[in-house]
Amino acid sequence: MGKKENKNKKQEELETQENSTEETKEISELEECKQELAEQKDKFLRAHADFDNMKKRLEKEKTNALIYANEAFAKDLLTVLDTFENALKSVEQVESSDEAINEIKKGMALTYEQLLSILKKHGVEEVECEGEFNPEHHQAVTQMDSDEHKSGDIVQVLQKGYKLKERLLRPSMVATCK
Repeated sequence: MGKKENKNKKQEELETQENSTEETKEISELEECKQELAEQKDKFLRAHADFDNMKKRLEKEKTNALIYANEAFAKDLLTVLDTFENALKSVEQVESSDEAINEIKKGMALTYEQLLSILKKHGVEEVECEGEFNPEHHQAVTQMDSDEHKSGDIVQVLQKGYKLKERLLRPSMVATCK
């Protein structure tokens, strides 16, 4: 009977070892699955974040495209605005007692104001040219001597600059103090 018991004990030990090996193998596979799940979850979160970022970027680009859709048209109108302003200045210098000429002056002034109003309504505004030269908004064409201004200040505006919302359409051409 001792041999049979020994055999049974060895067989039980072998079965226990096999069970232990299988459990270790299952635990190892479970750990691998957990690690793979964590990696997949990380990949998913990164892909989701990339998608959200892309969505936000496209929404911003769409908004900017709508805001600045008229940029080329506005740039083209600036030349007409300059010409109209010069014509208005020329007409205002004409001294006349003729009622018709005075009415033409008033009509031109009103038309000019309407044009400015419409451009402003659509976000086109004149660039400020008071004080110090700003290379982001002004283009220095020449330098002049001036006792009234300090060095680097704008002395004279040669051509007005305009911006659409916050985007520069055309810089102001200015003369600065030496």
